[in-house]
Amino acid sequence: MSEKESKNSMSRRKFIGNVTLASAAFTIVPRNVLGGKGYTAPSDKLNIAVIGVGGKGRSDMWSCSSENIVALCDVDDRKMEETLKKTKEEEGKQELAEKLEKAPKYKDFREMLDKQKDIDAVTVSTPDHTHAVAAAYAMRRGKHAFVQKPLTHSVKEARILNQIAKETGVITQMGNQGHAQEGIRLIAEWLADGAIGEVNKVDCWTNRPVWDTGMDRPEEIPSVPRDVDWNLWLGPAEFRPYHPAYMPWSWRAWCDFGTGALGDMGAHIFDIPYETLKLGYPTSIEASSSKFNEESWPVAEVFHYKFPKRGNLPAVELGWYDGGIMPPRPEELEPGRRMGDEDGGVLFYGTKGKIMCGCYGSSPRLIPETKMKEYKQPEKTIPRSPGIHEEWIACIKENKQATSNFDYASKLVETMMLGNIAIRMAPKFDKLEWDGEKGEITNIPEANEFLIRKYPAGWEL
Repeated sequence: MSEKESKNSMSRRKFIGNVTLASAAFTIVPRNVLGGKGYTAPSDKLNIAVIGVGGKGRSDMWSCSSENIVALCDVDDRKMEETLKKTKEEEGKQELAEKLEKAPKYKDFREMLDKQKDIDAVTVSTPDHTHAVAAAYAMRRGKHAFVQKPLTHSVKEARILNQIAKETGVITQMGNQGHAQEGIRLIAEWLADGAIGEVNKVDCWTNRPVWDTGMDRPEEIPSVPRDVDWNLWLGPAEFRPYHPAYMPWSWRAWCDFGTGALGDMGAHIFDIPYETLKLGYPTSIEASSSKFNEESWPVAEVFHYKFPKRGNLPAVELGWYDGGIMPPRPEELEPGRRMGDEDGGVLFYGTKGKIMCGCYGSSPRLIPETKMKEYKQPEKTIPRSPGIHEEWIACIKENKQATSNFDYASKLVETMMLGNIAIRMAPKFDKLEWDGEKGEITNIPEANEFLIRKYPAGWEL
């Protein structure tokens, strides 16, 4: 598709922005209503390309297999072979496995997107440091984008992706599956019902990291596996020699590649209060951690964010705890009862009570349980989602934005990534002060250099 054709196609894709949980509904719109040359009708299947096929990439692909998977891309041939093998072995996926065997295979997503013209949309399930460049490259070519959480590696990358999405009109979704589940909707309805009064404090926690972290950079320089294109894996990151400490599993621990425990689980856990309380930009972030060597993220961290009033909603202080550190146990919680679930949780403090849930918003309850049993739940007024992937696909076909679209997701991820900058500045500075409208850290000018990385030639945003 030429640049002119791409722009003409995109001009036909009118969509609603700033979709919230409360405004998203899923209905099939007939071709004769939408029409237009080149438009993908709801009855047609999308042609989806998969960027990153191992781990979450495999499950993202499987979740989109109601459509046509027309291309696969991964820098590691071993992951490609493993995914094909596991798909063939998975119950009910033999037909998909046959199609994947025939689909074109690539190592470089840029080559794939430039060469293969039948692609409508992409999923991006690479390590965090490649999310932004892959999504930007695809969206600028008119491709709808599903990007695994966290949306980006840095604050400014999130803003850039949001801007590109708005300019191109593509349909976007971040892969934080809890945003599409029941728990977050129940909590939003209960809060709107005044179940616990006004909320001015929230605590979030996770069991992450569940990987080794806090290490110094390896000194050994082993050979690169012959099936891996190491330069492509590095992509926009600064060059360093290959080491198995980085890939395929532990990249999340390293500052150049991953975003630590906050990046891993914040898009799930932080998302719950961020959406239900409409938090927007924070004004300040304080951070403390175990020893930090600026190479790999700390073993344990604590963050305190402050959010201003939003209309009639009061100011909120949000705490984040990881690495085994927990917020104070509420006195209302019965002895022997777990806080949240095995992966983490959220605790809302209201003027009339407290709500607790697990990771992804699972099992929300007023505490103590006697209050939950007394509470008359309101009617369900927020539309339910068919699932994070299914919602994205339906929204492409219905020509509207999904609930975790890049306009929403970019602000959530910006806020999360500010915590990682605060860790870099601590303990020299006690807090960051943030001007969300300008996108600047106002009290520590030198901290602004961490808002975005410097990109090597060929990988610029």
